Amino acid sequence: MEKFSYQALSPQGEKCRGYLLAASLSDARQQLREKGLAVITLKKSIKVALPRRSSLSGRELALATRQLATLIAAHLPVDEAVQAVAQQSERKTVVDIFSQLRGMIREGHSLAMALAAFPAVFSRMYCAMVAAGEASGHLPLVLQRLASNEEQSQKLKGKIMQAMIYPVVLTLVAFAVVAILLTAVVPEVIEQFITMKQALPLTTRILIACSDFLRTFGVMLLGGMVALAITNLLWLRDPARLLQRHRQHLRWPLIGRLTLSISTARYARTLSILNASAVPLLDAMRISASVVMNEYARQQLNDAEAKVREGGKVHQSLKATGLFSPMMLHMVASGEQSGCLDEMLERSAELQEEQLSHQITLALALFEPALVVTMASIVLFIILAILQPILQLNEMIG
Repeated sequence: MEKFSYQALSPQGEKCRGYLLAASLSDARQQLREKGLAVITLKKSIKVALPRRSSLSGRELALATRQLATLIAAHLPVDEAVQAVAQQSERKTVVDIFSQLRGMIREGHSLAMALAAFPAVFSRMYCAMVAAGEASGHLPLVLQRLASNEEQSQKLKGKIMQAMIYPVVLTLVAFAVVAILLTAVVPEVIEQFITMKQALPLTTRILIACSDFLRTFGVMLLGGMVALAITNLLWLRDPARLLQRHRQHLRWPLIGRLTLSISTARYARTLSILNASAVPLLDAMRISASVVMNEYARQQLNDAEAKVREGGKVHQSLKATGLFSPMMLHMVASGEQSGCLDEMLERSAELQEEQLSHQITLALALFEPALVVTMASIVLFIILAILQPILQLNEMIG
């Protein structure tokens, strides 16, 4: 992203000058034409200097947005409010970003235009909402909504992470224990039985075969798994293949349901916030679709936006995607009919997030006992395979 200075004539014939941000010179000319300005001079100014780590954590973004909203609501000029946020932070990244934002605002850029120079930090939804807030004169309220949305998003991510930590750690420890038993402990024990040159039970022979295979081909197996993962990533670089894979993900019994719940909840909440912030509905639907990670779901939501653009109802267009539950569709239809679409979208997002939380709890309630039983069965098999030859030897001696 680069900064350009320009001189132009307005439709009324008045000369004006200023700055704008664009990816290229042709893009800058296009922006001026869209504003109805006739270009006199246009030249590249200073390139926007992004910090090395040009991103903020969700918590940092939510805190900075909340502080900015409070300061602007206290009638502090925007550039001074941005400077105050930079001064209050101890993180160099935050200071760098907000210092540059203040400099761009003092040069005549709007806050939304300045934010757009940092796409890795401020999303399209964020910039669109700020632009709508500036246009409507309700910027503090919009910033409060953005902060609340980011905090809600971080809360949901935290719940998912906390729910996943225990089963992931349990799985890794279980596999590590079994691998150590098969590669280090079992061979030492089994070697004593082999020297006796006695017929070994079937379970012991199976255990020996598994141990030999893991010791011989373990490194190759691990390398093959890594190679397979890399190949899969390269294969999915093709948009058509990625679309097909993501469509298959939605059909999986458990993962598909969780993915669909996350996608629809994010879409509904984002659309609710954008619509409540006076962003045009079609723009809001397009931006909301972009926050969905599943490519197939995103394509379906873009198709829904196209149907609304052609004159269709929102709830009917969303129903055609096959992504939303009947309850969510009913709430959207009710909100569309009553003129309270943003409120009903927010309620449907909350409902979907509650269902998502229950689904994660249920999935973990099923997974954890299943994992414990599986690993206990494997350990029991190893113990039996070791004990059976010992018992046979005792019977022979007896």
